[in-house]
Amino acid sequence: MLAGKRLLLVISGGIAAYKSLELIRRLRERGVAVRSILTKGGAQFVTPLSVAALSESKVYQELFSLTDESEMGHIRLSRESDLIVVAPASADLLAKLAQGLADDLASTTLLAADKPVLIAPSMNTMMWAHPATQANIATLKSRGVLQIGPEAGDLACGEFGSGRMAEPMEILAAIEEYFGADAPLSGRRALVTSGPTFEAIDPVRFIANRSSGKQGHAIAAALARRGAATVLVSGPTAEPDPAGVEVRHIESAEEMLAACRAALPADIAVCAAAVADWRPAKPAAQKMKKSSAEPPAVALTRNPDILATLAAPGNARPLVVVGFAAETEDLIANAKKKLAAKGCDLILANDVSAGSGTFGGAENTVHLVGADGVESWPRLSKQEVAERLADNIQRRLAHSA
Repeated sequence: MLAGKRLLLVISGGIAAYKSLELIRRLRERGVAVRSILTKGGAQFVTPLSVAALSESKVYQELFSLTDESEMGHIRLSRESDLIVVAPASADLLAKLAQGLADDLASTTLLAADKPVLIAPSMNTMMWAHPATQANIATLKSRGVLQIGPEAGDLACGEFGSGRMAEPMEILAAIEEYFGADAPLSGRRALVTSGPTFEAIDPVRFIANRSSGKQGHAIAAALARRGAATVLVSGPTAEPDPAGVEVRHIESAEEMLAACRAALPADIAVCAAAVADWRPAKPAAQKMKKSSAEPPAVALTRNPDILATLAAPGNARPLVVVGFAAETEDLIANAKKKLAAKGCDLILANDVSAGSGTFGGAENTVHLVGADGVESWPRLSKQEVAERLADNIQRRLAHSA
């Protein structure tokens, strides 16, 4: 399963760095090519010689190495890897990664990385529980960074609590799951829409909404982590492209529909985008001027119904089609009507009324509406909502097999 894979291991400062040696040994046993970056902190606990001997590869340490950086080492190390694993991931390195700092080889390589990143945090329990660390973890998760651990137990400092790095075999299992052909959605194709659409009034102005794309991007990342070949069709958003996902950027609803059709066939379709219902019938070719005291009249026409199109019966219909109902009132009743009208399998109803904090926020409260009833979920992070939805989709596909 892992033979032939290329892995970049970043070893940061912490007593758990000794476990990285066992991880390297286990990876090499499985035919993985391992390159390592050893930070100054990491080198206080394990030596470059031991890392090099076990990995059978050069160990990289200095950002301003004349030999390595003449080859743009901080770029090449990530480009020539299939996955980057940070084990142990110290509180300091996690903070650098979350904030985009780049003051050593490890942080610079991670900032320049174009490959998925798996972190195995390791630190004192108070450091792990600190709001700053938890905020950094939430930021990294929102960007699609994968995580294993930490675990609760006896720590090197003599305290007991969460913060102990996952064991090497557990990290190995997470790596195998990432690459594994036996991942639960391996062999499946998923299509996810996300963000708003922009409907042009003229070359300057447009009709849009407040969708941030956080929920749709989190769903795409969750499906990809389960092995699905995932295409994300995203409207304009500040969210970074999720790791391991093919992203197609669009602006208008018509462009989104075209991109969705191009992504078919798919086994899964999740329409999380907040698509504008209407668009200007004839956008002005030039910027509209204030030629009179009266505002100009803008004639509107209906946009295509992407959810209903994907859910329509036929050979191209995905096995599971999920829609969202963003409502400000009568949440469940409106979601049930939408489920029947669109012909999809599930609707996730969420409250987007003023004060809900849904649009642009980190959390969501949803009700999963299907033919078999309504399942109300507690308020969760958007990543947790994505994981729960992916679990539900996975079960439905297993039952339909």
